[in-house]
Amino acid sequence: MKPFFSLLCFVMMTNWGYSQLQSPDQFLPHQWGAQFTPHEMKLDYYRHVAANSKNVLIQPYGYTNEQRPLQLMFVSSEANLAKLEAIRQNNLRRAGALEGSTDATFDNLSIVWISYSVHGNEAAGAESCLRVLYELVNPQNAKSKELLQNTLIILDPCINPDGNSRYTHWYRSVVGNTPNPSINAREHQEPWPGGRVNHYYFDLNRDWAWQTQIETRQRLAKYNEWLPQVHVDVHEQGYNNPYYFAPAAQPYHRYLTQWQRDFQVQIGKNNAKYFDQEGWLYFTKEVFDLLYPSYGDTYPMYNGAIGMTYEQGGIGAGQAVTMRNGDTLTLKDRVMHHYTTSMATIEIASKNVTQLNKNFTEFFQRARTNPPGQYKSFVVKATNARERIKSFCEVLDRNRIQYGSAGKTSSLNAYDYQTGKTITLKVEPNDLIVSAYQTRGTMAQILLEPSAELVDSMTYDITSWALPYAHGLETYASAQRLDLGGSFSLSPNVVPNVVKSYAYLAPWRSSANVKFVAALLKKGVKVRYAQAPFSVEGKSYARGTLVITEADNRKMSPAYRQIVEATARQLDQELSTVSTGFAEGGSDFGSSSYSFIQRPEVAILSGDQTFSNDFGQVWFYFDQELQYPHTILDASRLDRTDLSEYNTIIMPEGRYRLTDALLEKLNSWVSAGGRLIAIGSALSSLQDKKGFGLTRFATEDEKKKAERAADEATLAERFLDYANDDRRAQSSSIPGAIFKVKIDNTHPLGFGLSDSYFSLKTGELAYQPLKGVYNVGTIGSQLMVSGFAGAKAKEKQKNTVVFALEQKGAGAVVYLVDNPLYRSFWENGKLVMGNAIFMR
Repeated sequence: MKPFFSLLCFVMMTNWGYSQLQSPDQFLPHQWGAQFTPHEMKLDYYRHVAANSKNVLIQPYGYTNEQRPLQLMFVSSEANLAKLEAIRQNNLRRAGALEGSTDATFDNLSIVWISYSVHGNEAAGAESCLRVLYELVNPQNAKSKELLQNTLIILDPCINPDGNSRYTHWYRSVVGNTPNPSINAREHQEPWPGGRVNHYYFDLNRDWAWQTQIETRQRLAKYNEWLPQVHVDVHEQGYNNPYYFAPAAQPYHRYLTQWQRDFQVQIGKNNAKYFDQEGWLYFTKEVFDLLYPSYGDTYPMYNGAIGMTYEQGGIGAGQAVTMRNGDTLTLKDRVMHHYTTSMATIEIASKNVTQLNKNFTEFFQRARTNPPGQYKSFVVKATNARERIKSFCEVLDRNRIQYGSAGKTSSLNAYDYQTGKTITLKVEPNDLIVSAYQTRGTMAQILLEPSAELVDSMTYDITSWALPYAHGLETYASAQRLDLGGSFSLSPNVVPNVVKSYAYLAPWRSSANVKFVAALLKKGVKVRYAQAPFSVEGKSYARGTLVITEADNRKMSPAYRQIVEATARQLDQELSTVSTGFAEGGSDFGSSSYSFIQRPEVAILSGDQTFSNDFGQVWFYFDQELQYPHTILDASRLDRTDLSEYNTIIMPEGRYRLTDALLEKLNSWVSAGGRLIAIGSALSSLQDKKGFGLTRFATEDEKKKAERAADEATLAERFLDYANDDRRAQSSSIPGAIFKVKIDNTHPLGFGLSDSYFSLKTGELAYQPLKGVYNVGTIGSQLMVSGFAGAKAKEKQKNTVVFALEQKGAGAVVYLVDNPLYRSFWENGKLVMGNAIFMR
């Protein structure tokens, strides 16, 4: 028996209304699945289908960084498409995201959204969408006509066109007339940075909740306008792996409903039926879990849908590759598998519309009336820095999470994020409140709770992400219900407009202030910062305060005042003026206590010695967030580069091949006034190297002690069973957990931070506090950890350094053991990075 969704051979249509509709095989210059199709050619085909079928509408939703179009395709019956906006609004009413009663005429209609190739070089997904669309609207496909009666299908044909184009154009340029299946062949050796990532080398499948990237922000704006009942994220994995589909692996987040868990099984069984008929291998319930909230399966799950990842073996496979079992995996195989699961998923959704809609509605009803988590209310104190609260609210807004002010004074028992203790909290009228009793309450709990509960430590990604830690906010979580007392808004900063002032003063306490100083320096304004607290004209100012004086900018006067004030208004920057440089407390403005900020001339190392994601985070920080000039250097050409043009070099995470001669060159450059900033795994290339104070151990005795302990552990492991080897390895693992760090905020590297900082640690890298170095951020013997870290890994992190600065001659080396720019959502880390760059 052939599978229900076997591809139909093309038949000449007798119906003139459809006589122009062509299959992909007819329209493209190659057979479907025989070659990769350039993105622009795929768009041409989709426009062709839309022009020749009444069952599809194309809706553009934006552009990528490289100006490639992003679009959705709505596929359903002609009658349903005529009521598209009514369907959308009714679905939002079903979720409670829009006021009003639902229309019973739409009760027998569900929404299935399928997203293809979020990783651009997982290109079989985008290729399979060509046939999925065609078969859904093919007038000869009677089954599809039936599906379209009660299902609205939304297809995102390629989430990441920039990455997909990078891969497909490269592949087409290197493959010969006959594909070579040998994995050693050039066509299987994709060069750095690869097509997986977007223009800024971000992994868009880790960005759903944070929405740092332009593609994600535009897509999620549309997603949250629709809220489908089913969402599939179509991927590829290593080419030797069989196909993966739901149900997912543990850990599941405990706030998922039993229905969501059960229906994943039902979908998986329907997929399996068609794979069994063809004899195709597959697996379920392994590897791909449902915990981290920023994936294309978990984010939909936490917003009421059945969210799933589908993974076809194929990364690096090109058009054909020889697998470990000796068989040849072709591109045609891969696209057929994705086509089959796409159609099977639409089928099972169509058969279960009533249950899908019922449980979708109940998911949001539960959030509004009985949210599942321990904590029902979150209190962000109004005394937090305005800029920090603003960036926090922007994330809530993007995720449609409601918040407001307390409106009155009250007290309740609450968990203190800073100490990990339960206290009696006094809530003030202006405090920001997020209540779990709302339509997006489940998502609010998942993003805000101090820690997620894990039922299994074998997880695929980071295990803690709490936004209050990421934004460095004084926050409290309570099991008590606290309703909103009114709307919450931040009044805009009023920028002074004065004819003449002695100096402008601006706070230094968030990443927004880093953007301000970067903008001023780029425009030629000279800025100082305060090394110590001071007071002037009855007001006190903290270390790091930016001081912009008339005296320093005399050559620009009076234009400099217009530049400073206009920049402050543009960036919503708090700014005050003083009429004197005479300090009532601390030093006067002419003192050496106010350091002149040397304009950074920045070089960022790149190339295959860096990790593409981590390089991209630094690049994005300068190019998009700070919009500050920088030069990107290939690390492999560093030995031939004149470094005198730069006073700041940044080493993103990576594996560097630094020769002794190159290390000596960097040493001399630093001593002459340069600042070298090494992040995460980049530190390994400087460890124990001549001229650098970076060592794993503070003393030889400590080193020998660690070596003896490692030898004893190796001996003890000789007789352990093989079956539990992976789980034992978890004891030494930190997949992603938050550690409390003590900060010396009297040092410029710690300016603007409180005396503690919560660092997202994504690996086991650990160094004892360094000798002859300023150990600015350290972890003590008593750990405070949110998320999973193995027992051995936690022991290794005790009494270690996280952020340090080594002074060398006129320059310095900054050691950032944890990446402060991780995925660009760790907002407080951006201030650490700003200190490393500007506070010198």
